[in-house]
Amino acid sequence: MDLDDPRAEFEAKSLRRADLDLDPFGQFRKWFSEVTDAGLYQSDAVVVSTVDAEGRPSARQVLLRGVDTGFVFFSNYDSRKGRELAGNANAALCFTWNELSRQVRVVGVAEQLTGTESDAYWVTRPRGSQIAALASEQSRVIENREVLERRWAELEADHEGRDVLRPSWWGGYRVVPRELEFWQGRPNRMHDRFRYARQPNDRWLIERLSP
Repeated sequence: MDLDDPRAEFEAKSLRRADLDLDPFGQFRKWFSEVTDAGLYQSDAVVVSTVDAEGRPSARQVLLRGVDTGFVFFSNYDSRKGRELAGNANAALCFTWNELSRQVRVVGVAEQLTGTESDAYWVTRPRGSQIAALASEQSRVIENREVLERRWAELEADHEGRDVLRPSWWGGYRVVPRELEFWQGRPNRMHDRFRYARQPNDRWLIERLSP
């Protein structure tokens, strides 16, 4: 794929206020559909940022697994991000689609999905990924890779012929936004930026930001 062509094409496009969906989720779905149609690799990848008890930030990439009243992803609740979200539910997301000169930022509060919601997603995962979730004490120090592979093999043998059930410490998060920003790259760094800010009546205020 020639990355220069789509970038040049999208940098030539503008993001005008009149073209924006009044609902930021509608605008996100529109852009995400265009990104998907462009065939970008892992277009559902998103950086999740959290903070620890001392206010120190950390960030990592996860995969978006749904958009409803928020943005949904799944993780081990005992991982670093899980522990940090348990102490401070404020979170930020950043989708970056460089090939199309686009970025979406989300600022909001993370909430755990219900067990029923997490179960529904769990059964769609490949069996190997289910076993891997059980084998990995995510974010914890291990002696070497052999420890992890041995644990995976033991669990695979132990679950032979039966379903792998979702552990209670693994499930989903929904980041419910209070602010979303859509960024469209333009020539000469004269980019287009629009911010949706949730108002007390749950309506969205749309403002253009300087690039």
